[in-house]
Amino acid sequence: MRVAVIGAGIIGVTTAFELAADGHEVTVFERRSSVAEETSFANAGVVAPGYVTPWAAPGMPGKVARFLLSEHAPVRVTLPLTRDDIAWMWKWYQSCDLASYAANRTRMQRLAFYSRTRLHDITDHFQLEYDRTSGYMVLLRGEKDRKLVQPGLQLLRDSGVAFKEIGAEEARKIEPAINPDAEFSGAIHLPNDEAGNCRQFAMLLKSEAQARGVNFEFNTAVEPLDPAGPGSLRVWTLGEEAPALRHFEAVMVCGGVDSAALLRPLGLNIPLAAVYGYSISAPIREPLNAPRSALMDERYKVAITRMGNRVRVAGSAEIGGAPEKKRPEAIQTLYKVLQDWFPGAAQLANTGAGVQEWKGARPMLPDGPPMIGATGIPGIWINLGHGSSGWALACGSARVVADLMGGRVPEVDIEGLGIERLMA
Repeated sequence: MRVAVIGAGIIGVTTAFELAADGHEVTVFERRSSVAEETSFANAGVVAPGYVTPWAAPGMPGKVARFLLSEHAPVRVTLPLTRDDIAWMWKWYQSCDLASYAANRTRMQRLAFYSRTRLHDITDHFQLEYDRTSGYMVLLRGEKDRKLVQPGLQLLRDSGVAFKEIGAEEARKIEPAINPDAEFSGAIHLPNDEAGNCRQFAMLLKSEAQARGVNFEFNTAVEPLDPAGPGSLRVWTLGEEAPALRHFEAVMVCGGVDSAALLRPLGLNIPLAAVYGYSISAPIREPLNAPRSALMDERYKVAITRMGNRVRVAGSAEIGGAPEKKRPEAIQTLYKVLQDWFPGAAQLANTGAGVQEWKGARPMLPDGPPMIGATGIPGIWINLGHGSSGWALACGSARVVADLMGGRVPEVDIEGLGIERLMA
């Protein structure tokens, strides 16, 4: 079957690969000049299925309100807010009840564990070599942090996730470069979790997809889908004076936040919003002073990840604002957390020369899980809304949607991951 995939982030690339592996004739349309140049470009890189949770959780509205006056807030509402932003926040607020949270968390974790298995299968089969480390540690600055994580730890136990509560001394044995002057109460160590460079993986998998016949068309934008012919795409290629009409038997929409605009003419009003995240990536100054793997500062919700010869610090969740405007406070929080835990690890002098500061739009649905599968409109499929967990969910989501398109029952329970959630 001739299939168009819209978007070449980590979701689009993995989806194109799986469809091609099933024998489909796949063309990928991407408005940027390469794969993984937007949301997938410089994310934290953490693959920790037990920590994949909905942002819509009991108590979160109150936390967001308290963060409004905090200098280093992990979550912030920024002006201007559009009407769609406000509508999204209301839906998010309605999803913060315990029953919705529990159901959505189960759905996301089920997919995340399956996705990690699929990631390992692909990596091992094709011998893909990308910056990758094993282990994940959640750092607890004080006893208050330790108490706050206890409900989450019970959920990890219930899910069978391997972890250990450890003191500061044992944490330093696992990560010897932790600031010797930092006083903290301990950590949660998850030995089976990992981190990896999402963009490097996407580029490697793109090559494997091309070897299976996938055609990537870069610098090419797709117009909103036409209800008169949803499988006929009007595409603009850079330098062309008019769009070209291209015909496909199926269209897979993986276009991140802008997927909502593509689908709206078909009567599909999917409540996607951009929740912006930030990261800084810097060359390692001295390997002995740098982290060995991935860590999370529980209080500030900031990840510190070893990426080969670089260290990446990522965090923040910002609603509203503009994609091109970086909020200085968010960037400064990243520098603060790195300095607190690993002073001297990275070459930060003359910031801007060698230090990459990045802001990306996470395509998030208000209740948490992505939407995967058929839309109810013949020939139109979706794989979108993965939020901050795109890297952790990508490989599993791609295999699921390829199985569904092929008429097969997926290997993982996908209850609650379809477009029927819009009708609930």
